[in-house]
Amino acid sequence: MPLYKSIEVNSQTNVKIWHINESLDLLKSKVELKDENLNKLSSIKSDVRKKEFLSIRLLLKSFGLSDYDLIYDSFGKPILKNGCFISITHSVDYSAIAISKFPIGIDIEKKRDKILKIASKFIGFEANYLINKNHFYLRNLTIIWVIKEALYKLYSKPGISFKNQLLVIPFGEDNETIAWILDGKNRLSCDASYIEFENYIFALVTPKQ
Repeated sequence: MPLYKSIEVNSQTNVKIWHINESLDLLKSKVELKDENLNKLSSIKSDVRKKEFLSIRLLLKSFGLSDYDLIYDSFGKPILKNGCFISITHSVDYSAIAISKFPIGIDIEKKRDKILKIASKFIGFEANYLINKNHFYLRNLTIIWVIKEALYKLYSKPGISFKNQLLVIPFGEDNETIAWILDGKNRLSCDASYIEFENYIFALVTPKQ
């Protein structure tokens, strides 16, 4: 299995990132799916999406788990039957899973120009420090996006505004920052970190302890 990177965040939290480069048939041969997910796989039309779906199940195997250990709540949030927290992400050629004893959110995204078209929908406070004509503008937009996606997965409350309720403090060369979830009187501060590889950015957020 082409495991790209394994990250031990701490003794309670582990992340595994996988480079998807196998054929669809090879992926199918390496995973056992429960009936409902066999049906779901057959309903997916895109081979890229099918590979993402199967790669997540293979990553579960690397944690000693299987498709049967993973369920989803009514809002589509993944849950592990063993009580641990899980966050899942994938983007084109890469997929990742984080498993922790504590709430966690992750996201991965390929750096692409299309994010420029939706920037106004998720950039709020961050406009105060983003420089539109900066050479790193596309990169910085993508960093903010993946951090906010990870925050959304961690908080898992429908209707949260990426622009107005998720806030990312300026980040520096250490690839770490603080991010906030603002939900009325409920304000949650999170540690956020990210890594860059190939043409991708991966972000991880955890509530401040």
